[in-house]
Order: sequence, then C-alpha cells, then structure tokens
Amino acid sequence: MVKVWYMDNDTTSDQRLEHHRNPPEYLSLDELVQKTGVEYYSLNVESYTTDGVLEQIKKERGYTYEDEITCSENCLANYEEKLKSFYTEHLHTDEEIRLVIEGSGYFDVRDGADQWIRIAVFPGDLIIIPSGIYHRFTLDSNNYIRAKRFFVGEPVWLPYNRPADDMSCRKEYVDKLQKGFVSVN
Repeated sequence: MVKVWYMDNDTTSDQRLEHHRNPPEYLSLDELVQKTGVEYYSLNVESYTTDGVLEQIKKERGYTYEDEITCSENCLANYEEKLKSFYTEHLHTDEEIRLVIEGSGYFDVRDGADQWIRIAVFPGDLIIIPSGIYHRFTLDSNNYIRAKRFFVGEPVWLPYNRPADDMSCRKEYVDKLQKGFVSVN
C-alpha cells in the first residue's frame, strides 16, 4: 500500500533512503491529490489482468498503449547513470502512469509551495502523475521494481528538465493547481 510524506532537505544522503522530516509529516491520499493532482488506485496484482479494474481505468482515461519496465542493477545497462537520470527533476507533456507489479520505489513530486513529497509505491499501486508537474523517480534500498507503463497513443517519452516553466503543459498544470484538485476516488 502506497505511503506518502514530505521529504527532508538532505541532498547528501543516498536518494534511495526514505528521507523523512523530523518529525515525519505524512499525507493522506486525499491530501496528495489536493496538493499535487497525483491520483492513486489500489489494484490486486494477482487478478489485475482479469478483474476488469485496470481495463476500466484504461478505458476511462484513453490509455491505448502499454509496456513494462524492470529497473535493477542486473537488467539496466549503466545502472548508476540511469538512476541519476531518473532522479533529475523534470516534467512530461503527458501523464506518467505506473502500476507496480513487483518490487518498490519512490516517486517524488513538488507541491504548490515547491516542497518535495515522496510517494513510496509497492505491488498493486497505480499512480497517475499529471502532465506538467515537476517530479523524479528513484528505486528504494531494495534496488528493484517491475512496473507497467500506460500511454494515450504511441508514447512520446521526453523528459524536460527543470526549469521548463514556459512550456504550455506546465502553465496548464499550475493553473489547475491554483484552482485546486479534487479527489476522484
């Protein structure tokens, strides 16, 4: 089950550690949606291919393409460099949708006050990161995740590193953020 908290400001320790504030500041899923627009769904990894829940989400959101990615030291060439590139703050022009099948990791997103929120994901967690939000990804100390990725149409998978404030997707995201997000679950 997903866990969400505000991160500390420690930039010298291993990015794969939890990085809690002292004392820890956890957020509920409703607070996550309200502060960032990130959506969360809990799926059963044993039955997601047959229970219809994922198919309904894909249909509602128009996801027509999917693939799978495995991140670990054994299967990623230039592992340390890949981890660094995933952890570089960036945005995309499309939503980023991930369903964790095995393993675990962290998605970090910025809130409206530009503070980092860490989202720890585990098998069965599906998150939807909005277009235009600054974010990053890293493995946790287990160093392994296998996840499904979903796209509307053929994937256009370009990260735009910060600063990218002049991009239309960023301006649209900031506008939605200022108007307020509403939980859909």
